[in-house]
Amino acid sequence: MQKEKYGFFTAVTMITGIVIGSGIFFKSDNILEYTNGNVTLGILVFVIAAFAIIFGSLTISQLARRTDKPGGLITYVEEFVGINFSKALGWFQMLLYMPTLSAVIPWVVGIYICQLFGIDGSNLIYTMIGLAVIIVLYITNILSSRLGGYFQNAATVIKLIPLLTIAIFGLIFGHPMKTLSSDVGTIRQSIASTGWYAAFAPIAFSFDGWVVSTSICHEIKNSKKNLPLALIISPLLILAFYILYYVGLTSYVGVNEVISLGDGSAYLAANNIFGDIGGKLLLIFIIISVLGTANGLILGYIRIPYSLAIRNMLPKSSTFSKVSPKLGGMPLNSAILSFAITLIWLVIHYITQEYGIPGDVSEISIAFSYILYIVVYIAVIRLLVKEKSEGIVMRYIVPILAICGSLIIFCGSVPNPMFGASCLICAVVVAFGFFYNKNALRKADTR
Repeated sequence: MQKEKYGFFTAVTMITGIVIGSGIFFKSDNILEYTNGNVTLGILVFVIAAFAIIFGSLTISQLARRTDKPGGLITYVEEFVGINFSKALGWFQMLLYMPTLSAVIPWVVGIYICQLFGIDGSNLIYTMIGLAVIIVLYITNILSSRLGGYFQNAATVIKLIPLLTIAIFGLIFGHPMKTLSSDVGTIRQSIASTGWYAAFAPIAFSFDGWVVSTSICHEIKNSKKNLPLALIISPLLILAFYILYYVGLTSYVGVNEVISLGDGSAYLAANNIFGDIGGKLLLIFIIISVLGTANGLILGYIRIPYSLAIRNMLPKSSTFSKVSPKLGGMPLNSAILSFAITLIWLVIHYITQEYGIPGDVSEISIAFSYILYIVVYIAVIRLLVKEKSEGIVMRYIVPILAICGSLIIFCGSVPNPMFGASCLICAVVVAFGFFYNKNALRKADTR
């Protein structure tokens, strides 16, 4: 039995710190584009996404509370949904979900580094900087996972500085009421245009990480009382931070300017508030925040092939389940495999950006993950019905609302030009992982 060690306040801060990442800094312009510059409609989409996450985390927490095994979602799925589906989910995370994010976030670092040094950046330059960031972070985490952990903790605190600074100054010195009141006359027209559904994709990117936060559920003190509150209050806090930043940025810089400047709007706001030196300092904080997100992803991704190998679900599992005593038990082969897959997706991302395809390669895999979550939500309903535990609200209403939220977010990616091909790739990977495991299990049973 794992000791319950986190109080309510610590649980809230940990969940909030896990979820708040880099997406809000470079996805605000995408949200405005999809909502035709309507800030109010963008806030509405933020709210819908936040509630989808609240119901989703409350649902998955039902599984987390019923096991003491570490490992997060894959462990919960393996124990309560089925080993085949858990390993299919593992293949999806190993080949698509984690590496696409691990490629895109360092690429974004390249954008902000170019802004910091006044470099006239291009997709090639961003990609080369992203490659350098990936290499440095992998070397750091392979040689010293403790050092990577220290950097992660520091980045968690630093990421709030630019977020709240731009939010506060934008709301005080900008024109938030003027910005929001101008939306009233156009919001019906904006809603009638179905293109705004696509805003769920970048917003889902900004909220991504909430599933990871459920892995601490069984370590929360008095979980019956504190867990539901923490999983409700944390997304609401994140929602508040994001909306304050979103409104502060648009009201201070201007809607049209945010859309036209894209990822440069945060730097313009910081530069206007503090001048050139102060603006660059705030930009450094943003870079550290984005680096922290990239480091956290790589820190986790390094161990995913290892986690699957020890379950005998990879070809040559014995190779990837090895750890290096000289590197403090680091699964070196697992790290090398994840590094190679990340580089492949970095090249694919470079190609999509060269052809001007909107969004990025990670958005579809994030959206597709919500379809996989639906399987988990259905399993929770079946489990609670079988146990005859919990009330009607938690047994039926919360999981059903979580399913509805997942479908809404998934449908937000339909307008993406890569939707069809990407979903096909996702489906093939999941199916391959499922049937590979099924065959592997059959072989094991016949021995």
